[in-house]
Amino acid sequence: MSAEERKVIIASSAGTVFEWYDFYLAGSLAANISANFFSGVNPTAGFIFTLLGFAAGFAVRPFGALFFGRLGDIVGRKYTFLVTMTIMGIATFIVGCLPGYATMGIASPVLFIACRLLQGLALGGEYGGAATYVAEHAPHGRRGFYTSWIQTTATVGLFLSLLVILGLRLAMTPADFALWGWRVPFLVSIVLLIVSIWIRMQLAESPAFTKMKEEGTHSKAPLAEAFGRWENAKIAIFALLGGTAGQAVVWYGGQFYALFFLTQTLKMDPIAANYAIAGSLAIGTPCFVFFGWLSDKIGRKPIILGGCLLGAVLYFPLFHALTSAVNPTLETALSKAPVTVVANDAECSFQFNPTGTSSFTSSCDIAKSFLARNSVNYTNVAAPSGAVAKIKIGDTEVVAFDRAAAGAEGAAKNAAFEKAATDAIRGAGYPAGADPAKVNWTMTIAILTVLVILVTMVYGPMAAMLVELFPTRIRYSGMSLPYHIGNGWFGGFLPPTAFAIVAATGDIFSGLWYVVAVAGGTFVIGLFFVPETKDRDIFGADPIEAPHHRPASADI
Repeated sequence: MSAEERKVIIASSAGTVFEWYDFYLAGSLAANISANFFSGVNPTAGFIFTLLGFAAGFAVRPFGALFFGRLGDIVGRKYTFLVTMTIMGIATFIVGCLPGYATMGIASPVLFIACRLLQGLALGGEYGGAATYVAEHAPHGRRGFYTSWIQTTATVGLFLSLLVILGLRLAMTPADFALWGWRVPFLVSIVLLIVSIWIRMQLAESPAFTKMKEEGTHSKAPLAEAFGRWENAKIAIFALLGGTAGQAVVWYGGQFYALFFLTQTLKMDPIAANYAIAGSLAIGTPCFVFFGWLSDKIGRKPIILGGCLLGAVLYFPLFHALTSAVNPTLETALSKAPVTVVANDAECSFQFNPTGTSSFTSSCDIAKSFLARNSVNYTNVAAPSGAVAKIKIGDTEVVAFDRAAAGAEGAAKNAAFEKAATDAIRGAGYPAGADPAKVNWTMTIAILTVLVILVTMVYGPMAAMLVELFPTRIRYSGMSLPYHIGNGWFGGFLPPTAFAIVAATGDIFSGLWYVVAVAGGTFVIGLFFVPETKDRDIFGADPIEAPHHRPASADI
């Protein structure tokens, strides 16, 4: 690797790390964001809204991919990701300054989600530019290795955000962190923005793009060419359904949903959970580079699809094992103290409300919401119409109520129900939190590391494969859209979708079916419809139809 190539990789990766750091703070600080920006709603709805706020940034990523992908194919790779980085840094800084719900009311969560939308748009343009830029500097036969460094940036950005948060938690009291300390990681982004801009300004434009511009062969309508022509559009569809969709759910399941599962389901102390995730990331992250390098030898497909298949097969046993290692008391209660909800099915709602316009007030909803918040599995038994729902734990019954009364009367009913239900589940052995003395740290880190290694399998070679699927003239646009639909929608909506499935079914593991279904589908589609790309020449007019090798020493 030449000095210039090292500079390209380091500069591109460093800037992308800072963008991922900014983007993932909302997930890492979900509980604090919920308490500050969504404090006007009940805890279950507040947490779902926070996850949706986190997911809002993912929802708009494909639109950012379209807008900035087109810009990158017309104007250039370098200047496009300078713009995206600036938007990301400013939006993150604003979140750190934004007053909470108690001060601004409904304007607070609205502005928070607006900032998340800006972050998502920016990230939609960042990744494709960085991956394309590095790939277009890489010699033939080493693209998997070179672009794998870009693939580490998402995990390194998460790791960096966790380290900053852990350092702040240890440096101040929990009360101070909850009051104002959680804002500091967002405010630091303005410093990272300045550093990132300086780093990116040292880079020249991609030589492949420069050569194309000089020859006048660039596309004047890259979106129409990439997605309006079936020969290119079908490649994008197969790249999504047979690649990035499964990669996304394995990735977000192994990192973000694992963190949510530790803190919200297993009730692990947030600092301990961050230590566990950070430790597994530190161990597993080098595998991104390893699998990128290996994909240059044996191909992209065997590694990516192998990771999807392993994820579909292993997720349920791994999360069951994680429960046993982190909160064995909860595991015992789930097996020895079954809980039943006796209610009229017609009064039970699917408690997923992204708009905040619905209220779940029936006795069935109140009972199930309580059990979901406390990680209690339950089965359903039908009751006659008009019957008030009740929770049965062994010989103990707790009758719920319809939240018809308002004000003091309603608050008193809710308090009485919460106390009776809490006493009942505690008496049955369901813990308020994971006992630190009972956490099997060795097993916990080992399980989380296996999840991270699965992430590195599906993600390490992905940039190289996507780059190789599209010609230079539409590469930025072509690869960005399937990547960001996969990761922005299939992956980004995993936490709130899984959380809502768990609340609806009464099974703390049922959200994993989403991962298993998508990863399994990707394995099948990718196996039959996605071509191997490692030997393609990405500098030809159309690598799909002209897979001739380009010598590693050739001038770009």
